[in-house]
Amino acid sequence: MDLKQARRGAAQQKLLAFASLIVLIVGFSLASPNFFQVSNIMAILQATSVNGVLAIGVTLIIITGGIDLSIGTLMTFCAVMTGVVLTWAGMPLPVGVLTAIATGAICGLISGTFVAKMKIPPFIATLGMMLMLKGLSLIVTGTRPIYFNDTPGFTTIAQGSLIGRLVPAFPVPNGVLILFIVAGLVAWILGRTVLGRYTFALGSNEEAVRLSGVNTDAWKMAIYALAGGICGIAGLLIASRLNSAQPALGLGYELEAIAAVVIGGTSLAGGRGTVLGTLIGALIMSVLTNGLRVMSVAPEWQTVVTGAIIVIAVYADQLRRGKVG
Repeated sequence: MDLKQARRGAAQQKLLAFASLIVLIVGFSLASPNFFQVSNIMAILQATSVNGVLAIGVTLIIITGGIDLSIGTLMTFCAVMTGVVLTWAGMPLPVGVLTAIATGAICGLISGTFVAKMKIPPFIATLGMMLMLKGLSLIVTGTRPIYFNDTPGFTTIAQGSLIGRLVPAFPVPNGVLILFIVAGLVAWILGRTVLGRYTFALGSNEEAVRLSGVNTDAWKMAIYALAGGICGIAGLLIASRLNSAQPALGLGYELEAIAAVVIGGTSLAGGRGTVLGTLIGALIMSVLTNGLRVMSVAPEWQTVVTGAIIVIAVYADQLRRGKVG
C-alpha cells in the first residue's frame, strides 16, 4: 500500500467514524427525548474528557506498534498519589497537579524500559505494570478512598467551567477544555516534532530506523513516558469529577480507550493514526454508553455491546490492512 492509499484509507476511516457518531446521536435522540438535553450532552462530554485523554495517551503507543494495558490503573494510581500529596501531606494544589503528571510519566518510563531495554513484549510488560499499580493503589490507601473535601479548587479542575463564565449559554466543563488542549498539544507533537516523526517511524519499520543510527530504545521510552504523563492528567480529571481517589477504580478503562483509538483509524500494527480520529472514537464510545443507559439497557448488555464494538473495530482494522481476504 503506497502513501496516497494509506492517507486515503485513513481519511475514509475518520469520515466513517464521524458518520457513525452522527447516526448514533440522531438515533438515540429519536429513541429517547432525554438524550439530546443540555445536561445530558454535558454529561457525555464530561465522560469523554477522561476516556478521551486516556485514548490520546495510548494512541501514541499504538502508533509505535505497541499496546498499553496499564493506562486505567495508572490513571487511578496517579489520582491516589495526588490525594496523598494534597490531602495527607497538605501541599498546595499546583504541587498535586505536578505530582499526578510526574507519577504518570515515571510509570510510563518504567513500562517503556521494560519494552525497550528488557525486550519484554508490550502486552506482557504493561499487563504486569497494570497489576503492580492496582496493588500499589490499594496498599497506599489501605483500600480506602481519599477525599479532597479540604482541597479548595480541586473539583473545578474538571467540573468548573471557565467557558461558562465567559459565555453562560455554553457551560462546557473544564475537563472538556483540558481534553481539547491535550489533543491539540499531542497533535502538534505528532505532526511538528522529531518525537512525532519517530513515533510513526517506529511503528512503520523500527528495524530500519535502528539501522539508520537512531537510538530507538531512548525514543520508545520517551513515548511511553509522554503517554504516562497524559494518563496522569486523566487521573486528575477523574479524581476531580469524583472529588476522591478511588483505589479500586481503573480496570476496564483501558479497553474503552483502546477501542476508541482503533475506531478512530489508528492501526494496531502501528505506523498510522491521528488524534482527531481518536477524539471521534472516544465520543462514539461515550455516546453509545450514555445512550444505552438513557434507554435503560441493562449494564450487562452495555458491556456486551462494548465488547462487540472492540471486535468489530479490530476486524475493520484488519480489513484496512488487507489481512483478511
